[in-house]
Amino acid sequence: MSNIPESAQLGNYVVIEDNVILGEGVVIGHHTTILEGTQIGDNVSIGCNCVLGIKPSVNKRMRKTSKGYTNLTIQPGTRIGHLVSIYSGTIIEKNVFIGDHASIRENVSIGEESVIGRAAIVELNTTIGKSCTIQTQAYVTGDTTLEDHVFIGPCVSMSNDKYMGAKHYSLKGPYIKTGAKIGNNASLLPAIVIGAKTIIGAGAVVTKNLEDKIVAAGVPAKKLNW
Repeated sequence: MSNIPESAQLGNYVVIEDNVILGEGVVIGHHTTILEGTQIGDNVSIGCNCVLGIKPSVNKRMRKTSKGYTNLTIQPGTRIGHLVSIYSGTIIEKNVFIGDHASIRENVSIGEESVIGRAAIVELNTTIGKSCTIQTQAYVTGDTTLEDHVFIGPCVSMSNDKYMGAKHYSLKGPYIKTGAKIGNNASLLPAIVIGAKTIIGAGAVVTKNLEDKIVAAGVPAKKLNW
């Protein structure tokens, strides 16, 4: 059985599986499914047609997650749009906003007051700090770290496989330090480090580490005299 308080507001055809915990004042839209073991804090709002708490599955060509997953936890005050999918083992901290059509994989951590934009994708084993912004249709690859106050523009793309599957490689996404800003349509290669408060111009391709507090642009991205 699940714990559903009287203050919860459930839309039509909501499915809540066993061992789900709902806080006070939770609102869940029509046709949303909350899967087993999911924990949802007070005053969380969830849109229509969402699926929360998905257990990951793989085939023999896909890697397994780097650690055992647990239940999905969504902390108080978070707002989730429509048609959102979030996997088990992920922690969404307080007052996060997740836009329509977003997808968040397993073993992800999203810090307080961060924003995940419409149709953005956050892959497995990723850490996102506090007050980050990931805008519309951005792709955050697996094994990526964003420190606090990072801005990711629309349609930014990241990668974590240096050899694109041609040979064994320990997958590692970019590491983006506090306050960095990435312009729209930029591409970030595996394992690169972007320094604190550095700005990456729109459409840039970042192939090497970049130091703190610079502006870089171009293909490949280079420091500008600014």
